[in-house]
Amino acid sequence: MHNAFPGLGTVINIATIVLGSLLGMAVGHRLPDRTRWVVTDCLGLTTLLMAGLSAFKVLDPSLTSAVGAGAPVLIVLGSLLIGAITGSLLRIEGRLEDLAGVIQTRLARRPQLVGAQESGQGHEARERFIEGWLSASLLFCVGPLTILGSLSDGLGRGIDQLTLKAVLDGFAAVAFASSFGVGVLLSALSVAVVQGLLTLLGVLLGSMLPDAHVAALTATGGLLLVGISLRLLRIREIPVGDLLPALMVAPLLTQVVVMLR
Repeated sequence: MHNAFPGLGTVINIATIVLGSLLGMAVGHRLPDRTRWVVTDCLGLTTLLMAGLSAFKVLDPSLTSAVGAGAPVLIVLGSLLIGAITGSLLRIEGRLEDLAGVIQTRLARRPQLVGAQESGQGHEARERFIEGWLSASLLFCVGPLTILGSLSDGLGRGIDQLTLKAVLDGFAAVAFASSFGVGVLLSALSVAVVQGLLTLLGVLLGSMLPDAHVAALTATGGLLLVGISLRLLRIREIPVGDLLPALMVAPLLTQVVVMLR
């Protein structure tokens, strides 16, 4: 499917997330707490599956041939360590929570927009909002379809990958929003920023990101998704927000290793 203009794939993706979120919010408050917890567990398990598929990219042939057989795991480890130190020093997790709290508080004053279950301003409502936004944003923004699809869109090579991603994200948004509410709707903004920048990068550079770099980023992102799944399953509250810089470090570290070989 050819794109009429750069960014069309992202527009379609945002639309499916918004529609899915609104549908999930419409039915979510009608579900008992027990059912919503079960839905959250299903989301956690599914996220864990997607995390495993992404993390498996550490064995991608393009990555091993570019950096050597023993380097991919070290690249992922180095990316996480550098990213975690940077993110914790910058207090990314705390700043995201503060920003999400401000937005949630403002939206809570408009119950017609967020629904009854989100209109409370207590600690539980804020945590649900933050969890929904962060979990959905990472799930929608991390992965090969996000990177390759957005770059292909910017290069004018079609939007088939983003169209497939849009369908998957739309169904996921229904499930997430039924449990977490309006925070999932806000993830559409995250997708707009991330995929919009990647599409612009494709337009400006005119060439694809090397497969090895994409594989390293995807594998690193897969471990971040593991952190999200552990939070959804209420096993451990990993500060995934502080790990976000690892996504930028992974392709850079891959390039350093390639240059040193």
